[in-house]
Amino acid sequence: MSADGRTGRGEATDFAFRISHFSSTLVAIMATRTGSAVWEGTLKAGKGKMKLGSGAFEGPYSFASRFENASGTNPEELIGAAEAGCFSMALSLNLEKAGHPPKKISTTAEVKLEQSGGGFKITSINLTTEAEVPGIDQAKFNEQAELTKKTCPVSVALSATQINLNAKLVGR
Repeated sequence: MSADGRTGRGEATDFAFRISHFSSTLVAIMATRTGSAVWEGTLKAGKGKMKLGSGAFEGPYSFASRFENASGTNPEELIGAAEAGCFSMALSLNLEKAGHPPKKISTTAEVKLEQSGGGFKITSINLTTEAEVPGIDQAKFNEQAELTKKTCPVSVALSATQINLNAKLVGR
């Protein structure tokens, strides 16, 4: 490990390593999470339900809830929630490790689904985060936010998608 705490294994691996060593105790972090979906019928006339393995959420989805503005959820909405939640937690860790524990972080992820090559593609994710962090300036905050964008596990999983970041300090 280098003097700055990096292991040389890559940013995402370093992030997981920092989390596992955060309390000065080696903790094996190996989580497997599940989600499931059932779809009945054709694409346009059908309907389905998506469910988190924890049971914390189960919701209906349809062609209209995904490609129009009908009620129900859609995969992109769940990806957005996962990205926003992961980013907020990871930013909290990075800020604390930098000596600036946050009071509050609020993140929104706007996931864009567009037609592409005869199908559909998630073309970008726009992250907007606002944080109340005592004793930090905007430049240092931006540095930590950019680091987090590159290393949060969900961002890493979505690395084939362009992720844009707007980070702002509030409550000053």
